[in-house]
Amino acid sequence: MFNSTQLKEVVDKALVTIPTCSSAPRLTEPVKYILSIGGKRIRPVLALMACNLFTDKIENAVMPATGLEVFHNFTLVHDDIMDKAPLRRSLATVHVKWDTNQAILSGDVMAFIANECFLQAPESSFMKIFRVFNKSAAEVCEGQQLDIEFEKMPVISEDDYLKMIKLKTAVLIASSLKIGAYLGDASEQDAEYLYEFGINLGLAFQIEDDILDIWGDTKIFGKAHGGDIAAGKKTYPFIKAMDLASPAEKRELKKLYTGRQSDIDSILSRVIAIYDSLNIREKCEVTSGEYNRKAFSCLEKVSVDPARKNELTTLASSLIGRVY
Repeated sequence: MFNSTQLKEVVDKALVTIPTCSSAPRLTEPVKYILSIGGKRIRPVLALMACNLFTDKIENAVMPATGLEVFHNFTLVHDDIMDKAPLRRSLATVHVKWDTNQAILSGDVMAFIANECFLQAPESSFMKIFRVFNKSAAEVCEGQQLDIEFEKMPVISEDDYLKMIKLKTAVLIASSLKIGAYLGDASEQDAEYLYEFGINLGLAFQIEDDILDIWGDTKIFGKAHGGDIAAGKKTYPFIKAMDLASPAEKRELKKLYTGRQSDIDSILSRVIAIYDSLNIREKCEVTSGEYNRKAFSCLEKVSVDPARKNELTTLASSLIGRVY
């Protein structure tokens, strides 16, 4: 069995070999940059781990898994533009380092590079895994659309928010696991269990991400502190706060989230103070924990020797137990 460190090294080596437009270096410089500035390679590593559950021969899964990483980074480049984010993994985002037009175009080409990686999958499994990938790619875009629309809405229900993060974050994690399972010649039932494992893991992961944005260490987390609040993004802590706050606190939160053109530092300070008074962090952690338990319940049902699940269990646990 491979561990996550070994599989990350496999993916990092594969990323160096991906096809690029050598005749247009300006187009691919941002691509090489975003792929080289770090990241845990969570999605391709999960794909390779899922494959490794069923076979020790993972070679045919490497390039499709690498395509998942390229696609994921494509979404990050465009998300950072829409969010006006200055940092990604503690370094300048692509649109800041170059410019917005260059970031859009270089992000676009990454989608086609990802497809080229999938074309290197075995012919016997290509159509099956590409359908999973293509569906999840469209769902990620749908999730981003909902995220944009939610920014203009004063109140969002918890169900609507969870639907959005399922599409934007969880489905690609789930699809990575399902694709890996198919490449390992898993049964349809086991592939589905791994998909549901990924959905619940992704929901827990995103809620943890929302927590980290507010209470996390910027040096560890790699993003500007309170970036979601500054951008007026109504993440899970906001949803929970609006459920629990007094009428006066609700009015203040709405005002703070629509008044972000003024003193950002004072807005952040006041929003976090309200959250702390309502124990929002703890309540968010409870919800994350519930999805985490559902995830591991699905993993238990996968019909392989429990010992073969140890590496996947370790990695999944580390994703939810990130340092604040």
